[in-house]
Amino acid sequence: MRAIWKGAVSFGLVSIAVKLYSATEEKDIRFHQVHRTDGGRIKYQRTCSVDGEVVSYDDIAKGYDIGGGEMVILTDEDFADLPLSTSRAIDVLEFVPAEQIDPILFAKAYYLEPEGQAAKPYVLLRDALRDADRVAIVKIAIRQREQLATLRVRDDVLVLNTMMWPDEVRTPEFGFLDDDIETRPAELAMASSLIDSMAGSFKPDEFTDNYRAALQEVIDAKVEGREVVQPEEAEEAPAAAIDLMAALKASVERARQARGENPSEGTGKASPPAKKASSPRKRAAPAKKAAPAKSTTARKTTSAAKATKKSA
Repeated sequence: MRAIWKGAVSFGLVSIAVKLYSATEEKDIRFHQVHRTDGGRIKYQRTCSVDGEVVSYDDIAKGYDIGGGEMVILTDEDFADLPLSTSRAIDVLEFVPAEQIDPILFAKAYYLEPEGQAAKPYVLLRDALRDADRVAIVKIAIRQREQLATLRVRDDVLVLNTMMWPDEVRTPEFGFLDDDIETRPAELAMASSLIDSMAGSFKPDEFTDNYRAALQEVIDAKVEGREVVQPEEAEEAPAAAIDLMAALKASVERARQARGENPSEGTGKASPPAKKASSPRKRAAPAKKAAPAKSTTARKTTSAAKATKKSA
């Protein structure tokens, strides 16, 4: 990993020299725009909308549109004169319980590594945070932008999570919030039962990006000249439930079946009806697949017969 920032954590009168590293990386497969016929990369030129001239990087400045076709142009000197007390410091403002921070505020995560002789005060802050079961609210300036952030402990390393400012979080304004919608106790109980039947412990390693894996397989097959194997079709999105209670009951039974439990447990139903309900579906599936195969064979046989008759 390469450090993207160097500075110090200001913790009271204690200063801890640190390096900042990106803690995450996107695994998306990236493409380039190319010419379809010869694969040449597509290039774009920076041109001025007024005179049409190509503009070099040295002649590009930042402009703020004030409306009416007017633009305020800012230079590097304008930005250099701005007061950024946190330009090379991570200022600890306060320590708060982690549950008081809404996850919607979190933006990007960074690892902090102690630099030089700062290992001992670094470990001291880390252990103190862990013992207090709190996170530090801090301010930091990254790429000339001051940001609010948190400091917390993960795998014995201090992690800095940048956050959105409160006025950057939108307020949801949806019509249904003004409607008087009530849920029946029986529906709520069934929904709670569904949650219980699907409860588990979050293990991130159990989840994979199936789309990315399938796309990589397509790319590898093209590189190696192999035939591209079509991935299994994804399940269609279920239609909106007309009978909410019936949909909840069916969801509970399916969740219990997936866990290897008796679907009738806790529902007051006996197990035989559940077996009867599942058997017609098992018999119907092969019939649907067999029909197209039979008609295809018939068409091939007819075509072969016509061809033989013509040749004769």
